[in-house]
Amino acid sequence: MAISDVPETGGATFGTDSDLDRSSLRRRHSATPGFDADNLVRDLGSSDSLNGKSNEEEDNDDDKKQQHATVDNGIQNDNGDRERVTDVKFTYRPYVPVHRRIKESPLSSDNIFKQSHAGLFNLCIVVLVAVNSRLIIENLMKYGWLIKYDFWFSSKSLRDWPLFMCCLSLAIFPLAAFFVEKLAYKKSISESVVVLLHIIITTTAFVYPVLVILRCDSAFVSGVTLMLLTCIVWLKLVSYAHTNYDMRAITVSNEKGEVLPSTLNMEYPYSVSFKSLAYFMLAPTLCYQPSYPRTPSVRKGWVFRQLIMLIIFTGVMGFIIEQYMNPIVQNSQHPLKGNLLYAMERVLKLSVPNVYVWLCMFYCFFHLWLNILAELLRFGDREFYKDWWNAKTVEDYWRMWNMPVHKWMVRHIYFPCLRIGLPKSAAIFIAFLVSAVFHELCIAIPCHMFKLWAFIGIMFQVPLGLITNYLQNKYRNSMVGNMIFWFIFCIFGQPMCVLLYYHDLMNRKGEVE
Repeated sequence: MAISDVPETGGATFGTDSDLDRSSLRRRHSATPGFDADNLVRDLGSSDSLNGKSNEEEDNDDDKKQQHATVDNGIQNDNGDRERVTDVKFTYRPYVPVHRRIKESPLSSDNIFKQSHAGLFNLCIVVLVAVNSRLIIENLMKYGWLIKYDFWFSSKSLRDWPLFMCCLSLAIFPLAAFFVEKLAYKKSISESVVVLLHIIITTTAFVYPVLVILRCDSAFVSGVTLMLLTCIVWLKLVSYAHTNYDMRAITVSNEKGEVLPSTLNMEYPYSVSFKSLAYFMLAPTLCYQPSYPRTPSVRKGWVFRQLIMLIIFTGVMGFIIEQYMNPIVQNSQHPLKGNLLYAMERVLKLSVPNVYVWLCMFYCFFHLWLNILAELLRFGDREFYKDWWNAKTVEDYWRMWNMPVHKWMVRHIYFPCLRIGLPKSAAIFIAFLVSAVFHELCIAIPCHMFKLWAFIGIMFQVPLGLITNYLQNKYRNSMVGNMIFWFIFCIFGQPMCVLLYYHDLMNRKGEVE
């Protein structure tokens, strides 16, 4: 039993004051578990030997100076050992009170969140590894090796050169935006013309890849990759145009001598630089600014380790999809057309591997890839996500899980809507509407069909956010909202969307054939 180094104080007084004072002094050091005082006394010898001197040493000081010096050096340690022996003899005597104050059990409702659960977390990891290892072995023994590469990189992938060329040609649009901003900086064109040209550039930058994907019978992964890259370029172009527009407006106000609030003072002077635009297009951010915080150097060894982890987790994600998710989906029925209980069983069975894939995707992209890119570019602000897994409401989740998109939404949609007089609820609705449109386009266009399942799923977050906010306000300091979030996203929402899109896609292919 471990004993506290410092005696507990407070509570009722037992015995006399001198007894308590004497016991407190004698209990300055704790008794070590398994400590044997008798053995220590026997090993250290008598009190004379503890002092490091004997009668013989006093008679032969001149002949044994070296030995005497050695003993003198050990006197301090020996005195400490003797003090410990004394403490052991007088520590935790039966007359000393053990219970001095009111305490809660570590797992009580008032104390559970004040404790460290690192050991239980390690136990969960061990159990998780053991259970999933058994499932992997059982799956391989029952079904064999099911991984097929035609879903990811089929023979069609070699014919996806139009999509690859489209990816390369996307660099034309930032270059066009730069020339427009350069003309605006020199005041060669009016502000209305600048806005019109940026609208044309951003619209073309989005419509052009969409048309390429729709006209080509490309592989699904190739289409999704191009759509994601297109959305990133579009968001960056909007931020570039909007930020420069705002900086020009503030610069014009300063030139006119207008008094502006201190919050409108620009941290960077207004300028148009191709170098800043090129860095912005490569940097892991969607919000443009002339300069970014930079780290002093690139850690090459760290980058190499992160690349290895990226390869490993990408392989794990592919293994789960091919070995577990594909068989479950292929052996299912349309969740809205078949038996309800059977559909529920398929959704629940798909939910576990879906959670693993989703977590691997998040870790690979938001942690590994974005940090690798930031390290190579020495990009300093690496808050790509927050602790979204602790989100107690749906709104908290959307604010924390994808920080680059969240910052873009707040900067270029939410607050501009508030500044033109829209209420907060309308601004939030518009932000979710934009997000829903992009989610639907990134899935529907590569699938060559528009079923609006992703759009409905994202817009459903608005009422769900109101519900979780209500529950969080009613049951404060509870995890009800967090449990609802995990259930909706990982147990019900995402597996349902996977089944819906898969069967609609298979039906479309059957009709085409």
